[in-house]
Amino acid sequence: MISVRDLKLAYGKRVLFEEVNLNFTKGNCYGVIGANGAGKSTFLKILSGEIEPNRGEVNITPGERVAILKQNQFEFDEQTVLNTVMMGFTKLWKVTKERDAIYALADFTEADGMKAAELEAEFGEIGGYTAENDAATLLGELGVDINYHQSLMKDIPSNLKVRALLAQSLFGNPDILLLDEPTNGLDIETISWLENFLADYENIVLIVSHDRHFLDAVCTHVADVDRQKVKIFTGNYTFWYESSQLMARQLSDKNKKTEDKRQALIDFIARFSANASKSKQATSRKKALEKLSIEEIEPSYRKYPGIIFQQLREVGNQILSVEKLSKSIDGRSLFQNVSFTINKGDKIALLSKDPLAVTSFFNIIHGQIEADYGTFLWGSTVTKAYLPIENEEFFNEDKSLMEWLRQYVPPHITDVDEPFLRGFLGKMLFSGDDILKKTKVLSGGEKVRCMLSRMMLQNPNVISLDQPTNHLDLESIQSFNEQCADYKGIVLLTSHDHTFMQTVANRIIELTPNGIIDRLMEFDQYLTDERVKELRATLYR
Repeated sequence: MISVRDLKLAYGKRVLFEEVNLNFTKGNCYGVIGANGAGKSTFLKILSGEIEPNRGEVNITPGERVAILKQNQFEFDEQTVLNTVMMGFTKLWKVTKERDAIYALADFTEADGMKAAELEAEFGEIGGYTAENDAATLLGELGVDINYHQSLMKDIPSNLKVRALLAQSLFGNPDILLLDEPTNGLDIETISWLENFLADYENIVLIVSHDRHFLDAVCTHVADVDRQKVKIFTGNYTFWYESSQLMARQLSDKNKKTEDKRQALIDFIARFSANASKSKQATSRKKALEKLSIEEIEPSYRKYPGIIFQQLREVGNQILSVEKLSKSIDGRSLFQNVSFTINKGDKIALLSKDPLAVTSFFNIIHGQIEADYGTFLWGSTVTKAYLPIENEEFFNEDKSLMEWLRQYVPPHITDVDEPFLRGFLGKMLFSGDDILKKTKVLSGGEKVRCMLSRMMLQNPNVISLDQPTNHLDLESIQSFNEQCADYKGIVLLTSHDHTFMQTVANRIIELTPNGIIDRLMEFDQYLTDERVKELRATLYR
């Protein structure tokens, strides 16, 4: 168990945590959520002992081992991949090195023999004889090929370094597992494996993640970091979000009787308790929800941006035609012979095992780069808005937010005054003197919100989104997701956010080096369709 008592952490006048008192117990998985800058990652570092609080204490049950996902990809550069994983179990690694050092002695004394025997016994008790095999198996399940296991960490691709460090944190069945953005750099199949691994994990897990599908799949509780406090709520992220929204609506509905409000909350809890039986964390989550009382449900104090795309006009019948489009980079084929036509009502999720393929496709159809061959044609009624994965080129000049947004006002809007621009920036949570902030000092999330203001100004009927959730907090992601699901225009989308893809897309197009797969179906159905799996295996050969 982890107990936190009277915790306070402040940096000068900025207070991150004040009077935090919590218990984290065995068998539960806690999703740590909060706005960007609220202190989620800092809180994990306090629990791991990496950061000392100004006041209070963190107590961990004696003998329990804590493992944390390392974020420094260069820390183990001179170690082999396999050794890096085994170093996650500090005690085992220490015993291994002591044991090997004794056996390497030229003059092996009787005392050395006694010490070696003790170490051998300890080595066996903590799983030393199967450690290498266990580490290799874990690496394989996380998509790190055996050919890399004896390579130095500095010599392997960065996406594999991330997986090796994740394997390090999972190795040896730690009692307490602290994971900060564990799905970063993982593909769909590996994320699914991790979901199953954590759903079966019987110890304490705390996870910081912006992936709502992942949080829903693994978490039994939510630890909400807000207003210098951390509060624990029963249920996964969706339960927390929907219950807090329901409570907020109940509080604002003055005309509804108290008993009616209470019954609505009881019905809500019952519905989620029933749905919990379908989840991977079925038993623990269902039991937790059945014990939940409505008094534990609280409204969220979060601010959600107002992302609203309003079409200037409805799109016509001719939207986008793509004919035999192909692109290669440095001799590597990203996609070939891509041909399709967009129809009214399409919301298309674009996929590829090579993320550069989708980004290149977006850049081609938006005139940023040239295709190797093939053509594309936009319809005359189309008004496009594009959110690229990289946006630095839009923020090279040191303008105020007001000046920055003004330059993107389209010609059809003639009455552009300060209140008009403030309205668009205000929807993105830039209020008061925020509009005077210079663009060069913006955070990654603030830049994305500026780009969304720019998109809304265009009144588009077609929006293209390349990894739209990058740099955004959960509140922005939730609002963005809901708007795209409700949007009446055309959506072209690629995202690591499973929930975004599932709830928005009604058509899936996968770009491969040998052609495309084009299916009218939802994302989850596409991932499990056996005929699609066979076709993917063929096209990626």
